[in-house]
Amino acid sequence: MELTDKLEILADAAKYDASCASSGAPRRSSIGKDGIGATTGMGICHSYTPDGRCVSLLKILLTNFCIYDCQYCVNRRTSNVPRARFAVDEVVKLTIDFYLRNYIDGLFLSSGIIRSADYTMEQLVEIARQLREVHQFRGYIHLKTIPDADPALIALAGKYADRLSVNIELPTQDSVQKLAPEKSVHTIKLAMGAIRQRLDEKAQEPKSPRFAPAGQSTQMIVGADASDDQTILSTAETLYNSYKLKRVYYSAFSPIPDSPKSVPLAPPPMLREHRLYQADFLLRSYGFVASELLPASGGNLALDIDPKLAWALAHREHFPLDLNLADASMIARVPGIGLRNARRLVELRCLRRIRYVDLARLRCSMKKIAPFIVTADYAPVNGAATSELLRRSLTEQPTQLSLWTQLQAA
Repeated sequence: MELTDKLEILADAAKYDASCASSGAPRRSSIGKDGIGATTGMGICHSYTPDGRCVSLLKILLTNFCIYDCQYCVNRRTSNVPRARFAVDEVVKLTIDFYLRNYIDGLFLSSGIIRSADYTMEQLVEIARQLREVHQFRGYIHLKTIPDADPALIALAGKYADRLSVNIELPTQDSVQKLAPEKSVHTIKLAMGAIRQRLDEKAQEPKSPRFAPAGQSTQMIVGADASDDQTILSTAETLYNSYKLKRVYYSAFSPIPDSPKSVPLAPPPMLREHRLYQADFLLRSYGFVASELLPASGGNLALDIDPKLAWALAHREHFPLDLNLADASMIARVPGIGLRNARRLVELRCLRRIRYVDLARLRCSMKKIAPFIVTADYAPVNGAATSELLRRSLTEQPTQLSLWTQLQAA
């Protein structure tokens, strides 16, 4: 098979792996040194496809052959799809050639399982080793690790990769047993734990050998099983706390050709994936916990409003909030005010009292903010309005598109 044909098959097969965030890799450059490539302190500079997926990395599978038969996976053993496999040297050559043409900033490499977990992991590690040691490649490398592989191989992968990821894929043990019986959540978590232990050792001994400086991540598929958003977010929260993950990625399930009856025939709304990312950001950066965003009894995030606004409407006892008295963490929970502006407002009130116009100057979302704040010169006139009424006023109403807009304007 020609290399271009392999690339077409294996790049398409990798599109279900989410990797749409800044790398978090340390600053690294080849200026004045041997080798090629660079990372920046801000991480990889991404571009996006129309559906929001990242394409700035060379994102490919080593192979889409797989000995596993996970029901939700397009590359499962019984799936009727074209198969291909790269040689190690081919992936190395593609990465270097694409970088020199300024197409990519780094490599995101995953694989189906061939022969065994150890054999597959050896191939992935060898690609990273050749890039680093033979070609002196200083760009970003993200490797998907195989949980069942020998821990020594995963440790070696961390020597060459900026980030490692171990995909948990489904949020509950029951779902994994039903849809991917050849996999084990226990094994996946053991691999995550081993990576965390090495990251902790590196943090305690900065002069110890390099190990995955951009940390580890994982991915969950949304909509392949019956798990609701509360279950997904609770699992994500546990993973963040237990394994110090940098990111949990969420990937909306895509129906696959000749899919088995055990998985849905229709995808979940793409907006559901977006709301989970918003809620995840609140968990990581705003101090929210999953139980604040959704009740323990279960349920999904609202699709018509963002999770932060939904929380504010459900907890009106905190609002309207006096921005001249509240602490920064509470100000950041006001819909329409982000972390940076919360800090700026606290700094500003060291000089004088906050006024309504200050929020406009900070380019806050004034329509969203107005019902939830008090300033030196402003109090909301609709402060006593019901949450349902506020929700209707703050929800973007659908509008009928016109086929004759230009004629009407004329």
